[in-house]
Amino acid sequence: MPSRASLKPALAHRTQTLCLAAAVLAVSVPLLCPGNAHATSCADLAQQALPDTTFTIVQTVEAGQWQAPQTQLTRIMSAPGMNVAGKPTRGSTPAFCRVAATLHPSSDSAIRIEVWMPLKSWNGRFLGVGNFGWAGSLMYQGMETGVREGYAVASTDTGHDDSTPEGKGGRFTLGHPEKMVDYAYRADHLMTTTAKTLIHSFYGQNASHAYWIGCSLGGLEGLIEAKRFPEDYDGIVAGAPPNPIVNFNAEQLWAGWMSYHNPALRVSREKFQLLNKAVMNACATPVGKKQGFLDEPDACHFEPKNLLCKCADTSNCLTASEVQSAEQIYQGPLNRRTHQVIFPGPAKGSEDGFSADGQAFPVALDLFKYAAFQNPNWDWTTLNWDTDIAKATQAAGPLLHVDDNLTPFFRHGGKLLMYIGWNDGHNPEQLADYYQAVMKNAGGSAKDTMRLITIPGMGHCYGGAGCDTFSKLGAIDNWVSHQTAPDKLIAARVQDGKVTRTRPLCAWPAVARYDGKGSMDDAASFACVVFEKDAAH
Repeated sequence: MPSRASLKPALAHRTQTLCLAAAVLAVSVPLLCPGNAHATSCADLAQQALPDTTFTIVQTVEAGQWQAPQTQLTRIMSAPGMNVAGKPTRGSTPAFCRVAATLHPSSDSAIRIEVWMPLKSWNGRFLGVGNFGWAGSLMYQGMETGVREGYAVASTDTGHDDSTPEGKGGRFTLGHPEKMVDYAYRADHLMTTTAKTLIHSFYGQNASHAYWIGCSLGGLEGLIEAKRFPEDYDGIVAGAPPNPIVNFNAEQLWAGWMSYHNPALRVSREKFQLLNKAVMNACATPVGKKQGFLDEPDACHFEPKNLLCKCADTSNCLTASEVQSAEQIYQGPLNRRTHQVIFPGPAKGSEDGFSADGQAFPVALDLFKYAAFQNPNWDWTTLNWDTDIAKATQAAGPLLHVDDNLTPFFRHGGKLLMYIGWNDGHNPEQLADYYQAVMKNAGGSAKDTMRLITIPGMGHCYGGAGCDTFSKLGAIDNWVSHQTAPDKLIAARVQDGKVTRTRPLCAWPAVARYDGKGSMDDAASFACVVFEKDAAH
């Protein structure tokens, strides 16, 4: 999120101003059309007496006039696969009441939030939009989609500004325990309660349903909300939640760490591409081979040693060291004392995204360096796999880890939809294990309240050769409002704003199987089936 100073030029038009007095004056004209009367005008929301809250913007944004600031996340969040409503393209926003505020729950807190409320055709529902990476900016693209769909929406920067040097990555946690609390859960919860208060004041009624949608960090935020504040949301969509995050970030450091200490384990991109091609040839179905991804990675039994060079190293084989490196990446980091895998490595079929270059993964490094160990000079190459993961978990786990007991959320009536791509660096089999543990803990209460979708060919939250674009918002609303569980969703592959292929996404453990007759590019040619994994793949 750019600093307030840097936003001034972008906001200096008739519908955007940082001066509250001017904003109030600008919206003092009646905002509402006949038949759309509101309990409180947009301007009057500035007079709300909310604890620890400073309003910075209260204004009406006219239809089609919103222009989002361009941030480092704009490209990612604008991708069709990240569109919460599954839209191939983005449209203009309707007229809405925009409220921006800074929350100060502690003396060291500065949590920026925005709440947008449609002036017309509000559907009676509220959407909280999750963050990405280390957060630090408002998720305007998700807010735009939500308000276009008729939702009142809210977003937060989680209490720090990533456009500043001290706000980039995890640096903001260094010596700031209250900011760490804000980042972990307080910002999301207070954003939610503040938004609900403003919605009630503006419309004269509470939102009938509240939904959370986010991926990556946003997925973890959703799980934390379900755990800590089970009544905040009626439906949560948690994409690729990195939980437990200490263990996941450890896995992200693993390949760089092992290849740093043993340069023989460094592998070129070309050799990983060779491995990926061999895996595809051995395990992909005709559909997967045509479309460029592995359909059912957990049924693939191809091993890197099958490519072992018989004589000299060539571009068509793997050396013994390269085989060892690939095997260790698949396995994930190991506690050599307990012989337990700390977090499993990525799934078969994702080799094109592997890296073993002796370098640290920056996002993961920041968790250990700043949030866990509070030491900007911590040397990641000294990481002790037998002890340091436990130490980091002791420091950061109480704030960021979510156990497998979400029963209070389900008892509240909450619905939880998790999704993840098979080509994500986060192995979906790990998330399936978590899903089963949560289901077991909740017993019968979770049967119709939790689903997991694993998506062939999709990367981290979006992208890849698979069909990554589907309506998370439609799925969760249909589930909460009409009790229709998302056992099958239709996803699309979008290129240049056009749908080029569709495919059903099946609730785990079911998979989409081609009927052998229809078009491979048409979801109608597939059925969701549950089967025993066989050795044929």
